[in-house]
Amino acid sequence: MVAGAANADLPPPPPTIPSNLKPELVAPPKYSIMTRPRGTGTTGRRIHLLANHFKVSVNNADAIFYQYSVHMTYEDKKTVVPGMGIGRKLMDRLYQTYSSEFAGTKFAYDGEKALYTVGPLPLHKLNFTVVLEDSFSRPQYGFTVPFPSLGHQNVTEKRLKRSVQSKTFNVEITYAAKIPLKPIALAFNGAEAVNAQDALRVLDIVLRQQAANRGCLLVRQSFFHDDSRCITKVDGGLSTVRGFHSSFRPTQGGLSLNMDVSTTLILTPGPVDKFLMDNLGVQDRRNIDWAKAKRMLKNLRIKTRHLNIEFKITGLSQKPCHEQYFPMKLKSDDGTKEGQTVDMTVYEYFTKHRGIVLTYSAYLPCLDVGKTKRPNYVPLELCSLVSLQRYKKALSSKQRASIVGNSRQRPQDRIRRLTETVRNYGYDDEPVLVACGISIEKKLTQIQGRVLEAPKLKVGNSYDCMPSNGKWNFNNKTFLNPKHIDKWVVVNFSLAKCDISRISRQLYDTGRNKGVRIARPLTLLDEEPQSRKQSPVVRVEKMFEQIQAKLPKQLLEKKFELDFILCVLPERKTSNIYGPWKKKCLVDLGIATQCISPQKTDITEPLSDQYLTNVLMKINSKLGGTNSLLATEDSGFVPLIKHNPTLILGMDVSHGPPGRSDIPSVAAVVGSLEWPLISRYRAAVRTQKVPKAEIIDSLYKPLESGEDDGIMSELLKDFYKTSKGRKPTQIIIFRDGVGESQFNQVLNEELLQIIKAYRHLEKVDAVPKFTVIVAQKNHNTKLFQTGSSQANVPPGTVVDTNIVHPRNYDFYMCAQYGLIGTSRPAHYHVLLNEIGFPADELQNLIHSLSYVYQRSTSAVSIVAPICYAHLAAAQVMQFIKFEDPSETSSGRGSVTSSESIPVPELPRLHENVRSSMFFC
Repeated sequence: MVAGAANADLPPPPPTIPSNLKPELVAPPKYSIMTRPRGTGTTGRRIHLLANHFKVSVNNADAIFYQYSVHMTYEDKKTVVPGMGIGRKLMDRLYQTYSSEFAGTKFAYDGEKALYTVGPLPLHKLNFTVVLEDSFSRPQYGFTVPFPSLGHQNVTEKRLKRSVQSKTFNVEITYAAKIPLKPIALAFNGAEAVNAQDALRVLDIVLRQQAANRGCLLVRQSFFHDDSRCITKVDGGLSTVRGFHSSFRPTQGGLSLNMDVSTTLILTPGPVDKFLMDNLGVQDRRNIDWAKAKRMLKNLRIKTRHLNIEFKITGLSQKPCHEQYFPMKLKSDDGTKEGQTVDMTVYEYFTKHRGIVLTYSAYLPCLDVGKTKRPNYVPLELCSLVSLQRYKKALSSKQRASIVGNSRQRPQDRIRRLTETVRNYGYDDEPVLVACGISIEKKLTQIQGRVLEAPKLKVGNSYDCMPSNGKWNFNNKTFLNPKHIDKWVVVNFSLAKCDISRISRQLYDTGRNKGVRIARPLTLLDEEPQSRKQSPVVRVEKMFEQIQAKLPKQLLEKKFELDFILCVLPERKTSNIYGPWKKKCLVDLGIATQCISPQKTDITEPLSDQYLTNVLMKINSKLGGTNSLLATEDSGFVPLIKHNPTLILGMDVSHGPPGRSDIPSVAAVVGSLEWPLISRYRAAVRTQKVPKAEIIDSLYKPLESGEDDGIMSELLKDFYKTSKGRKPTQIIIFRDGVGESQFNQVLNEELLQIIKAYRHLEKVDAVPKFTVIVAQKNHNTKLFQTGSSQANVPPGTVVDTNIVHPRNYDFYMCAQYGLIGTSRPAHYHVLLNEIGFPADELQNLIHSLSYVYQRSTSAVSIVAPICYAHLAAAQVMQFIKFEDPSETSSGRGSVTSSESIPVPELPRLHENVRSSMFFC
């Protein structure tokens, strides 16, 4: 089989299968990523564009990178030196000391265990002794360390001088492999060059090394300068810093340098006490929670005011500065022999013997910058956090919004910054790039794109609705299939004054205009004040006790037979009520629920019609209604789908916050219902066996009983029920969240699970035809209109030439209209196309699937099935409550438990809502 060939059928299993062998155990064929078919898309209006790719010329394609392994040990030649942190300093000093041994050959070092040169070194194996000098201040005659340590102290002199402490290292460099540059040139011609990716990785290492030599913070292929103009303060003692992403990419147009503006979160540099107060949300130093502060500060780098030297924080003193003693050795008056050892407080040492005025440190703990058995204490007010220390803990919604907001740039501003950076950064002077004959153009790449026509929509009363600039509205229109709401309840958890009676009346009025008939709510309930101090789970239970007390007896006998519950929360996205509330409604009771948190909680003016319409769109979808359909979908004439029962899947995995290995990852797959429609979906959700694992492991899950408890079994059964018993002959898979290195796993692990699940359910050998598409939003390609405006591209823009992969089948699509900042197109990779979609029909289908998202009146940036999968995974993850991540993770690093943590099973949804669009 040629993977991805048009209309290529899956090869059948062996003609005869032993009766004792289950069909799902027959080994399916292995898949490979398809190559780009001949021809490109032709539909749509032509448009001239710019892309943030800078053309790269390679004038020495015959160059060969020689890879060497770097092994670093301390002086004993046994203890291995961790490369991270000290590796670059060691290699810089090595080259300064032994440049003749390298015969003038420059190298690229990855900061850990690999070194690359253009051409070979004189010998295959080289050994070096490297001395690194670590300078610090100390008294000229007395003190041996800059501030209190256990022992080795003397107070006879106060004059300071710069002292040098040397450490000796052994570095062994051994030849490992050759990596030719020529495969990159072959890749441009569509050939499968095995080593092309290796050569590109070396070129990216060159970029990282160049940024490291400039003192930048490195985050994968992004780099950030210590420039106050690029740093913006946000909430919680944190700041965003704006930098650049740079990487070499193979494209149809040749090698290009992809440059983009990048943003990350750092600790705000400055006084440590100010950072702690901001981070912990206190106004006075005396209110700092020092247990949390200790976890937050561990391993952070500080600079001391009195010495101007950097240190790493290892902990805090057990007692305040004026009570923390340490032993100090004295010398005799004539300085000829050691005198007695005295106990002295840190406060006394700095104020009396160093002459430093301390204004507030006496009653605060000291920072420990020493070792476990040899602490070194320094008062808090003498310490400042150094810049460019990345913050890696879980972010609040407000912090995430700050990052997004500070990373936005108008297209013309982004173009200007990128071209200035490429022009001024000195890539043409980088020795390794020069040795390869690599030069980089200083202007963005000009490309051609096409703008696809927006699909026509159908709304209520069979009216046509034509989107404009990727948007439409329901002004003077009704929903296509509105649901009636007879039995519903409004509950209010908001602490602010909130008139829920007025909200219910406004919802009623808006619903009438949109065709949704809403009866008066059965009851309106505010949370009892005494319940607000309870845990979120208890608060939810108490609220349902209030509901029970108010509902008619006949409804209670039917176990809460309500259409839905409207719930007013105190905060948007961050309320700890949300998870327990959703779990109670969707798992225990099977009631649809809509949570809102209007900004106008103290309502003096009506909520906007747009806000209420958006709320009603979600409610209508959850109750089984339809807000709008594609016109082709309404008439049953979606190309290549109308005659062939087609199941559309959207797949995504949602992970816990950074550093929380105890929180399971959650996989969600949504499947289409009611073929030939492509707008209705249901979701199946499972926990992953391994936290942070991206490849879904529960698509097929055979039990000892012989049943399949996997995700696909659920989705296939519901497809049959809602599609008049028809079984899918085609399955289109949209996968989100995987990188290029995982594409083969999507085909040979996830797809094969789907095949097994189908065969298990059907007890047949034949399987549907598949089209597998990976959608990526986390990439760094941006598109701009040419001309003086340099504006965002119009919605529907497609690019499938020039900047796409030279061999693999991919294209960029920007379905959404960019109002703020610079639009980022979705990057679609077609891994398999057994269905045989031509380029135009596939691109138009994907474009149309951006208009079927029932939660909004605008096209979404990526196909709706993926958006739904992301929503389902994120919502169901809230069912399991966990401790505050700040209790178990440090301020900068990840916390991974060495113990095996059992993965909790997610509770299954109640049968009343299991097949609904509860995630809308």
